[in-house]
Amino acid sequence: MKKTLVLSLFQLFLIGCNLLENNKTDFVYLNSSRSKPFTFSIFEDDNMYFSFAIISDLTGGEREGVFEKAIVNLNYINPKFTMSVGDLIEGGTRDFKIIEDQWFSFNKRLKKLDSPFFYVGGNHDLSSNEMKDFWEKNIGPTYYHFLYKDVLFLILNSEDYSEERMEKIFQARESALKISSGKIEGNFEETDYFKMSERSYGDISFEQIEYFKKVLNKYKNVRWTFLFMHKPLWKNEKNKKFSQLEDLMKNRNYSIFNGHDHSFSTKIINDQIYTTLSTTGGSQNSSNSNVFDQITLISMRDRPYTTHLKLNEILNY
Repeated sequence: MKKTLVLSLFQLFLIGCNLLENNKTDFVYLNSSRSKPFTFSIFEDDNMYFSFAIISDLTGGEREGVFEKAIVNLNYINPKFTMSVGDLIEGGTRDFKIIEDQWFSFNKRLKKLDSPFFYVGGNHDLSSNEMKDFWEKNIGPTYYHFLYKDVLFLILNSEDYSEERMEKIFQARESALKISSGKIEGNFEETDYFKMSERSYGDISFEQIEYFKKVLNKYKNVRWTFLFMHKPLWKNEKNKKFSQLEDLMKNRNYSIFNGHDHSFSTKIINDQIYTTLSTTGGSQNSSNSNVFDQITLISMRDRPYTTHLKLNEILNY
């Protein structure tokens, strides 16, 4: 009798293990980092259709109240989760206390958002080696991926430089900003910073490329692939690093979203849509008709159905 009971329990254990093994979870994030680059996990459900939202640049001359308005609208829309494309704090510093205070302020404001939020680093968030160190210790990896309902999400770090290059860019930027703000005399367009390709396009390390190559090779048959980055790595024709990832994606459907330019545009490349978002509170050039505060809603069905919503034209009741 005891032998039969033990055998039955063992069989039940094996069946349970089998069920766990075969039961695919909706949300998959695999990383050993203590800090996680999102606020909380996405809830599970049985429907393969889902929607998610994207906010664009918040800083780089933030205008008061816009981000708060975006959160109110996001909570009305109720996406499954919310993505970003970087520039969440003002940054531009090495001072730990300032970095800590800015992130504390942003995260306090973010608590009003009902949906899980995924962090993407911009040049204002990762301006210095000290800011990168703070991010890795308190937010998580600067680049990562996750899978949700068989859709792959790649979060890239477009400020991925060596420590030496990061320091050189920081110093050049600091000097150039003194000129543009009128603190010292000079022509901004003649500064070293203005001439750096990283100012417009950023850069990506070979380690990051290898990381995403492995991810893309692991998940070859997903329904869709989304890429999020701050600066448009794909626009730099002189730097072919990012094109290695594009080559790997030739036989799949994907969409790319970036920020940084504070001006909305879309482009078709390799039959896929590349979108540069405008702002969600960041500084604006009033003479540019493609500049507006926005949130983006994507309904993922057989393919992504994308709606760009101007914040000043949304009515909630």
